Amino acid sequence: MSHPVLELRKVTFRRQGNQILHGIDLTVRAGEHWALLGPNGAGKSTILGFCGAQSHPTSGTVDVLGRRLGRVDLQELRRVIGHVNPRHALRSPLTAVEVVLTGLTGTVEQPLRWAPSAEQQELARSLLADVGLAGRVNASWMTMSQGERGRTLIARALVSRPRLLLLDEPTTGLDVAAREQLLETIGALARSEPGLASVLVTHHLEELPVSTSHALVISHGRTVASGPVSGAVNTRTISQAFEHPIRVERERGRWSARSEWREDRDTSGVPDVGDEETGAA
Repeated sequence: MSHPVLELRKVTFRRQGNQILHGIDLTVRAGEHWALLGPNGAGKSTILGFCGAQSHPTSGTVDVLGRRLGRVDLQELRRVIGHVNPRHALRSPLTAVEVVLTGLTGTVEQPLRWAPSAEQQELARSLLADVGLAGRVNASWMTMSQGERGRTLIARALVSRPRLLLLDEPTTGLDVAAREQLLETIGALARSEPGLASVLVTHHLEELPVSTSHALVISHGRTVASGPVSGAVNTRTISQAFEHPIRVERERGRWSARSEWREDRDTSGVPDVGDEETGAA
């Protein structure tokens, strides 16, 4: 068994007197692709902050790429972690290839007096091609669609050849087609980057790529389920986490979640959509 890429042990976190996390454990190994699931306010973003060396826990230990938070320079560690955040705060009209290259410097804007090598520029172009943007390498960030931006950010996260990739609700703001294209891109990483480990945060099961191998389900800062996705994600665990009866189904590697309908629920007053559209009585 490979050494952990990421390991959280008995992690707690308090903010302004409020307990946010209660003893979270998480071990991610090379080649594993984890989903971090839970309702809004469950503590997902807080956990991802530890994974990305953005903050420290109140108690417990966090080891990222073999280095323990509290004993390492966080800025240095962040440079070797790939991070995809759709709320990327870029304000300059950089081209797609220039955005990807900022992944090498760990900055949003291109640093002054820094120039990428020919090899680095070629790598950036190659990664854009890998995510389906070969024809958009010189497109301005300001004119790119949200879906194109999302795929560009994946290329940016991969340009430093990280062993750990963090995806913070990567399909936020996308329409259905753009979402599916992005999920296909993420799913393909399991084949193109077999040693890469990833953690994807979402509260929508439909946003899980087919490559998802494991899941941590949390609620109110506590673990509801953790382990291989087939056992951790089901009707019982998701209903418990979201505190609502939710039916969970999986078909051809993709998940769906729907509110459970009671058999005795009166639906006589609910119009049939098909009849409305056709004008049938």
